[in-house]
Amino acid sequence: MPKREMPVILGEWWDRNPLDVLKLALFTGGAPNVSDAYTINGQPGDLYRCSSKEPDRYYKNAETAIYPVEAGETILLRIINSALNQELYFGVANHKLTVVAVDASYTKPFTTNVIMIAPGQTTDVLLTADQPPARYYMAAHAYNTANAAFDNTTTTAILEYESAHYSAKGGKSLKPIFPQLPGFNDTATATAFTAQLRSPCKVKVPIEIDESLFFTVGLGLINCKNKNSPRCQGPNGTRFAASINNVSFVFPRSTSLMQAYYQGQPGVFTTDFPPVPPIQFDYTGNVSRGLWQPVKGTKLVKLKFGSKVQIVFQDTSIVTVEDHPMHIHGYDFYVVGSGFGNFDPKNDPAKFNLVDPPRRNTIGTPPGGWVAIRFVADNPDCTATTTRSTPMLEPISN
Repeated sequence: MPKREMPVILGEWWDRNPLDVLKLALFTGGAPNVSDAYTINGQPGDLYRCSSKEPDRYYKNAETAIYPVEAGETILLRIINSALNQELYFGVANHKLTVVAVDASYTKPFTTNVIMIAPGQTTDVLLTADQPPARYYMAAHAYNTANAAFDNTTTTAILEYESAHYSAKGGKSLKPIFPQLPGFNDTATATAFTAQLRSPCKVKVPIEIDESLFFTVGLGLINCKNKNSPRCQGPNGTRFAASINNVSFVFPRSTSLMQAYYQGQPGVFTTDFPPVPPIQFDYTGNVSRGLWQPVKGTKLVKLKFGSKVQIVFQDTSIVTVEDHPMHIHGYDFYVVGSGFGNFDPKNDPAKFNLVDPPRRNTIGTPPGGWVAIRFVADNPDCTATTTRSTPMLEPISN
């Protein structure tokens, strides 16, 4: 049993108001500015020039988070990726991490040197202070799967053994040992990590499916009439738009979806969201530019209360392949399968794990691949299925 627990909140930092970063991207239609730093518990760590000053021995005014431990004790680290856009690798120098839970659901314990965690995900790990008393870096940097600019810096915190203070010479702190993190584009390590996730016992996965949905997810480009417009600063005078099944969601301007649904107000949304892509194509191949432009709309999928639902999220190579974190508000779900390339509805379901799949509330689509989830629609609401910051909403009702 762990002696204590400590939060490890991974974040992103901009040298400006993050809301201004979002507003600028929405105005220009271009990619948002990448972050200037990553953080652990709000501190960037001492690898950044702005915070590289060595703290005093009591770590007052330090801009590197310190995690004190006693030799031999086991602690529980609750790791949260609160970054806006970036999947992250995280590790602790010379220490093993035993994964025991993800997204507040227990897992079969397994040991790893590094975890990969997507925005919105949580991972609980046990760490035993079983190394020689010293100072060890905790570190996180990007796992980047898109052909796009990203923040390639590294944030750090320090795991410090209590007795390391007395080992310092001349009153100076011992230099921390640095962990070995995977390369920025190391998809093999990310895939190997997620493949080890299992529920701790047999679970009740929906077997007979009432609603089978196939969603392509990714970016698209909306053409502009005036390519020189300041609002069209995407590639070749276009605007980026995230989409699911070629629909880029438009928020209602005045009436909320819940209000419109329960009060029966027409004209706010339609329930004709396509359950499968309107046009079938080689999703991860060389996609015709004629399929790159999504349509805008406030389109919803209506599900019957209690229905057993399967969704396959399929990444596409439109603009770029990418790991898309997917979340369904108000729901946990079982991740029953994943793979690379195009989902094969005839052969891939035979490989699904219907015994002990992991239970999650956020899952990433493998870059250039797919992931399948199952859940029961038993939480009446207007539920958002989100990829990055662009949602598609599903009213789930009686």
